[in-house]
Amino acid sequence: MSSYEDILKPSSSALIVWDVQNMLVQGIFNREEFMNSLNKLISSARSSNVPIFYTKITPLPDRFESPARKFILSRWGSRGSWGQDPSLYELAVKPEKNEIVINKNTASIFVGTNFELMVRNAGITTLVFTGIATEIGVESSARDAFNLGFYPIIAEDAVSSYDKEAHERSLANMRKMFIVMKSEDIINYWKRLK
Repeated sequence: MSSYEDILKPSSSALIVWDVQNMLVQGIFNREEFMNSLNKLISSARSSNVPIFYTKITPLPDRFESPARKFILSRWGSRGSWGQDPSLYELAVKPEKNEIVINKNTASIFVGTNFELMVRNAGITTLVFTGIATEIGVESSARDAFNLGFYPIIAEDAVSSYDKEAHERSLANMRKMFIVMKSEDIINYWKRLK
């Protein structure tokens, strides 16, 4: 049976920074706490040689977008339709040159990307999830990770949403299946185990 020390070894971990884009950061309920915790985790991952993957919502051309996705986004109004302002799509945190940015079109890091291939090639078994929105892409990706045999870890103070209640429900759901812990605890494991 694995222990936290086994699971959180920097050599077999990766940090996922899910959709921390300007438009999304502007609307979350705990922006200051979220950004503070996220920046500390990123800094710790860098100093512990933990690979960092950033995701970006990258819409498909209208004709090729999923009809189901277009229907759902139309219900969100302006929040789901970012228009043509490219600065809204920019990441609110800046990746370094050896860090990977994944342009994706779904609410799972595994669907339509080479992410799984990359982490399996690197021997990564633990995926630490941060980002926006907890109840959408973070939970969806964590569930997919678990179903594919990875250890998903949710950094509870480095995930967020527009909807605080949905965020809290999602964390409660994920606590039943995954490891959910404070970013400071993750950082302490990485420092001790590097």
